[in-house]
Amino acid sequence: MRAVVAVLLLVTAAHAALWGLFQEKQSAPDFRGTLPSLSYAPFEPGHTVVDPAADTEKVRADLKKLSTLTRAVRLYSSTEGNELVAPIAAEFGMKVTVGAWVDKDANRNNREIEAAINLAKRNSNVIGIVVGNETVFRGEQIPLENLGSVPESGISPEESERILREEAQRIRDAEAQPEDKRAEATKWAIAENNVHRLIKLIQRVKKSVNVPVTTGEIWNIWRDHPQLANSADFIAAHVLPYWENFTDRQAVDQAVDRFNLLRDSFPGKRILIAEFGWPSQGYNLRSAEPGPFQQASVLRNFVARAEAIGMDYNIVESIDQPWKFFEGGVGPYWGILNADREAKFAWTGPITDPNYWKIALVAVLVGLFMSLPILRLDSPTLMQALLLSAAANGVGAWVATVFSYWTTHYFVWGSAFALSLGLVLLVPLVLIAMARIEEIAAVAFGRGPRRLIRKSASLAPATIGENVSFPKVSIHIPAYYEPVEMLKQTLDAVSRLDYPNFECICIINNTPDPEFWRPIQDHCRLLGERFKFINAEKVQGFKAGALRIAMDRTAADAEIIGIIDADYVVHPDWLKDLVPAFADPRVGLVQAPQEHRDGDRSLMHYIMNGEYAGFFDIGMVQRNEFNAIIVHGTMCLIRRAAMDKAGGWSSDTICEDTDLGLTIQQQGWLTHYTNVRYGEGLLPDTYEAFKKQRHRWAYGGFQIVKKHWRRFLPGGSRLTPDQRREFSLGWLNWLGAESLGVVVAILNLIWVPIVAFADIAIPDKILTLPIIASFIVSLVHFVALYRLRVKIKAGQMLGAMIAAMSVQWTVSRAVAQGLITEHLAFARTSKGGLSRMSIEFQAFWEAVIGVLLLIGAAVLVASNGFKQVREIYIFAAVLVLQSLPFLAAVAIAILENSRINEFAFWRNSAIRTAELIGLRPVSLPSVAAQSQPVGSEMRRDG
Repeated sequence: MRAVVAVLLLVTAAHAALWGLFQEKQSAPDFRGTLPSLSYAPFEPGHTVVDPAADTEKVRADLKKLSTLTRAVRLYSSTEGNELVAPIAAEFGMKVTVGAWVDKDANRNNREIEAAINLAKRNSNVIGIVVGNETVFRGEQIPLENLGSVPESGISPEESERILREEAQRIRDAEAQPEDKRAEATKWAIAENNVHRLIKLIQRVKKSVNVPVTTGEIWNIWRDHPQLANSADFIAAHVLPYWENFTDRQAVDQAVDRFNLLRDSFPGKRILIAEFGWPSQGYNLRSAEPGPFQQASVLRNFVARAEAIGMDYNIVESIDQPWKFFEGGVGPYWGILNADREAKFAWTGPITDPNYWKIALVAVLVGLFMSLPILRLDSPTLMQALLLSAAANGVGAWVATVFSYWTTHYFVWGSAFALSLGLVLLVPLVLIAMARIEEIAAVAFGRGPRRLIRKSASLAPATIGENVSFPKVSIHIPAYYEPVEMLKQTLDAVSRLDYPNFECICIINNTPDPEFWRPIQDHCRLLGERFKFINAEKVQGFKAGALRIAMDRTAADAEIIGIIDADYVVHPDWLKDLVPAFADPRVGLVQAPQEHRDGDRSLMHYIMNGEYAGFFDIGMVQRNEFNAIIVHGTMCLIRRAAMDKAGGWSSDTICEDTDLGLTIQQQGWLTHYTNVRYGEGLLPDTYEAFKKQRHRWAYGGFQIVKKHWRRFLPGGSRLTPDQRREFSLGWLNWLGAESLGVVVAILNLIWVPIVAFADIAIPDKILTLPIIASFIVSLVHFVALYRLRVKIKAGQMLGAMIAAMSVQWTVSRAVAQGLITEHLAFARTSKGGLSRMSIEFQAFWEAVIGVLLLIGAAVLVASNGFKQVREIYIFAAVLVLQSLPFLAAVAIAILENSRINEFAFWRNSAIRTAELIGLRPVSLPSVAAQSQPVGSEMRRDG
């Protein structure tokens, strides 16, 4: 154990060292001065000043903080609380550039203009007015009534008519352009019309104030409409390299280049870079990557360059604005202070993450905490401990990433709900992945099975035990409309058992047709007095009800009850090999695996058989180590005393066998398992039957969860902690994983239009990447354990994987029905070739959901062609992965009805291929003697 502790500490130390190794540090020019100007928005748009005192104090606190960083602030509005800024800024010796918001609302525009004019007149620290912000770029057409010098009267009808006539002429001129230039010309004409209206608005303001007046526009608007520059007192150009797809390393060069371009285009004009910045969070825009390091580096390099060349600039922005969620993922994150008014980075020294080691500590502590259960394992190997501890620390790193994301991002109600829901769904997904990694570690690196009953040398019954005791076994075979010849084979196999002391009770229930029961009755008489036949009609409780009747007819001296299905052909040594396990009085049950003798019927049956084998060679073997096997109702031996103590067969679930087995374990009995095949049954006839059987198992399993969950509470039963863990994780790993997969797939489908059309991306590190990681873990789990434990070929293993995935929708439906119903009718699994294939397509809903997921992925990729947001591509990949279980069902449903399902097709294809490539001589038909012509071929003369 000390070696295991050393491994845990070693992995923890390595985890901490990795955090140290990957700690990012960047260098950038130091800045120790004061910034010339910062954009500042004290309130959200639409704010109403209800409590002037509170709003004033908020603005005063903000400006006190900002006065240590900048000499001036730029506003974007002059109403809704912004009118408080200028007089308070004067208290701290700060200048203010007033803004007047302009859009299509004429009344609001007039209020904004008048408020800006009044602020400039009443506050000597107002150094300029910016009329409108990206008004032309946004395509906002300023109403004509805003263009007059007197707001109440607007402009004269003649002036209005002249403006409209000029605008119409520009549009006509654009439409007269050649077709290849028409769209661009029309776009320019519309912008030019807006520019002329904006010029009139600027002129209106200039007449009323003595401070410089301009408008704020993207740099190319100034370049393409020089008359706008001529009408403004100075050029207030916005240069935002992120939105132009420049990398953070290119951003400063791009800004300087645009500054020089405007300076050369308008010599003698004052050029102000009125907006420059870089977001600290959000998603990439092609090559532009937001991030805290990128923001710090870009701004420090920009300020150094701007100061060196004498550039006049304003940084956007001072404080993060969480309400700007409509500006894509980056909108809230342009501030140099976060929403709590804390600095995001230092302006001197190396650029580092001040919270890095806090996040690292969370990761290491969570990883260490999740590694502690390894110490409870029974003699784990060093490699087993190493893999489990590494996985635990990986989860710790994910938890730390979630913590970091939560503390560095802002959420509106909808995004917070979506993220919280996603994380809630990911918790069981992570637990499932960890359980699968634990199973990989146990099988690949752990010690071999120690409780497994293995087949020893063949012994005659008389040599078993020193006292030669053969407890009587009563074998029960329930049947319901079973094929006669199949059931006869089962009875014949029982008659050949190499065991001296047994009886067999065959009970046919609710099968009034004598063609099904009378031949079996006659066959039991033929086999002798050991075989009892019961034909029970109107039996309540399905299979459990029939087995209760069989128990009533069981010999009084029978100590062990054996259960086999009506299709099972048992081997002669079944009882001889397994009954001795009951020599231990603590043993209540011994289970042998299922096997099937018709796996070569078709390709579909071949892969079904491989899928069943995984459960019996992997899951059951591992659960047996903890005395926590799942009992299935065939090839099962139960001590009669244990069955009686457990209350016998119960009809309140449709998986009576598993229900009884769990009850026996809850009472403290030992159970044993062997992976030796002691008999073979038949596979479901059709894919429909396969799905119905899985639906019954899943629904019955959920019934058992609802029935027994209280017994898993402390003191609720005699289950050991290991048994509780195995059953809980088993249910979660099967019922939970399949249901969770469907729920997450459907939620992601609902999320597709939001991601594609509302500029909201999924955070890759904490939601989408764990789904991909979980899929990879499941894939490795399946392949690794099959290769290590299941003796089948690689092709059959691949088919088994497809078959296992194909029932995800079926299991999730069963769980959903279990949530809303108490009981469903028992559905017999059709075997023996009597059932007919349904004319309905057996994977209709799977096809619908699978195709919708693929369409969703295609929509995401197509809509992301311009922005190329990495998170959206990852989300699309997740949708493709989530479609695979649904498409697997479609593939098997199609396979079942196709020629390629028949092995004869593959044999003939192999022969034909060999003939075509010359590896096998072509078989030519023998030449027959020339036949006599038929009447229609005889030549007729004349």
